Amino acid sequence: MAQINPYIHFNGNAEEAFTFYKSIFGGDFAMVIRFKDLPNSEHPIPESEAEKIMHIAFPIGETDLLMASDTPEFMGKHNENETRSKISISADSKEEADQLFNGLSAGGTIEVPISDSPWGSYFGMLRDKYGIEWMVDYDSKYSGNS
Repeated sequence: MAQINPYIHFNGNAEEAFTFYKSIFGGDFAMVIRFKDLPNSEHPIPESEAEKIMHIAFPIGETDLLMASDTPEFMGKHNENETRSKISISADSKEEADQLFNGLSAGGTIEVPISDSPWGSYFGMLRDKYGIEWMVDYDSKYSGNS
């Protein structure tokens, strides 16, 4: 079966952001590759970017990966407030939903406080301190827990 794994681009702070996510979700990085790890004589990387993240992968749950990279400076900066994609997390309990929501929203902006929704799930939306948007949801009908 196909699988969807979000891939995020950062303006030079991918490692900082992923260390923050690791502190919330727990676990270890599956892969960390820096620009210096893949030398390319056709497109040399400036020394100022050698330590930046070319690719990072972080397992969340049993089958999902959150992945990212830093955007090289020659490609320009992207406006983090214009990225209107959201990463949706389905928690196994209200307690886990609260823990994830509270952790991810630290230093960020809560768009929809986590609470019981009109459609029956426990739901909230936020933009974390790195500009990434998250939806956190717990629905007992789909989790196997009540």
